[in-house]
Amino acid sequence: MKNKNIKKVVLAYSGGLDTSAIIPWIKENYNAEVIAFVANIGQSKEELKNIEKKAIVSGASECFIKDLRKEFIKYYLYPLLQSYAIYENNYFLGTAIARPIIAKKQVELAIKINADALCHGSTGKGNDQIRFESAYTSLAPNLKIISPWREWKFTSRIDLLKYLKKNKIKTNYSKDKIYSKDENIFHTSTEGGLLENVWNSSEKKNIWSLTKDSLDAVEKPKYLKVKMLNGYVESINNKKISLLKSLKKFNKLGSLHGIGRVDFVENRLIGIKSRGCYETPGGTIISKIIQSLDQLILDRDCLRWKNVIGSEFSYLVYDGKWFTPFRKVLQKNIKFFSKLISGTVFIRLYKGNVTVLKKKSKNSLYSKEFSTFNNSNFSYKHNYADGFIKLFTMSSLIRSIKKLN
Repeated sequence: MKNKNIKKVVLAYSGGLDTSAIIPWIKENYNAEVIAFVANIGQSKEELKNIEKKAIVSGASECFIKDLRKEFIKYYLYPLLQSYAIYENNYFLGTAIARPIIAKKQVELAIKINADALCHGSTGKGNDQIRFESAYTSLAPNLKIISPWREWKFTSRIDLLKYLKKNKIKTNYSKDKIYSKDENIFHTSTEGGLLENVWNSSEKKNIWSLTKDSLDAVEKPKYLKVKMLNGYVESINNKKISLLKSLKKFNKLGSLHGIGRVDFVENRLIGIKSRGCYETPGGTIISKIIQSLDQLILDRDCLRWKNVIGSEFSYLVYDGKWFTPFRKVLQKNIKFFSKLISGTVFIRLYKGNVTVLKKKSKNSLYSKEFSTFNNSNFSYKHNYADGFIKLFTMSSLIRSIKKLN
């Protein structure tokens, strides 16, 4: 039942089909003022173009736009990359990781302007409704939550198109362009439309919007020398570079070389499987660099534990549990490991692949003197392994003897 006491609502506004329809719908059904909040997390210029005007024309009384790109990269994206958090071994969580920072800033605005409620445009079948509302509940439990897709009579995006037409609100969407897309500086995702039939190939037009197919990628490979300091990109080809500019550079080069495409059927939190085409060129490159340095730096137990952390962190982010004690615990572990990730990696980008050609680090545990097959001045002798193997296999020996008896 709708709460008629709501007077002012802050909407997480993207300018897309859903949120464009939400503004007039809230005004009609709640008789409330709608304030649009736009988080600039690196969407395309086209997506942000005239977005304030679009919100006002749709019926919003105000539109606040906040540039969150630097904060998003350093405090949200890099913890993902440093921890190997890849959901179900495929998805770099580009949509999921954006939700906590959007919700946090949306809540801050709502408190500042004394709003009564928060609103998002997530559907009742997806994960984002959980991510947004988990954040809202953690940060501002006193604010009411409006989830239009769980309330209104519309059942499809075709219905929304008709509603916008009736209200004389323009949109870039159409019956032929009905994909659900999400974009930020880290990734682009595409869902719906032809992709809902898993037998339809993702090679069809208009599905991929950021990267080249590896078959059509540039023929000449690109070589890069990347220096990392304490888990962050510090320089490319000996030139110092900011995290924002480095991610942009990796995105551009990765896209040209067909890097970072994934056509993936995932398990949603609510139990429904869904298909998404994800493009994460820059993130794929940075992740490969970090993992290559960890091969030099971390011992066996640390590397195994880091993989456990990454798996747990991927589910936490996917499930929208960012504002929880568990995230803080995991991130303390991630910060410890990230401080060790310093070194230089030489990579090649070519036809969908990131190939590490050489690497070095001041924190490296690798020792040529110990690992060489040739003579070494170090005191390790091959027969040292004899006693170790006897102890390591002791339980197997006892088990075998007992079976014989």
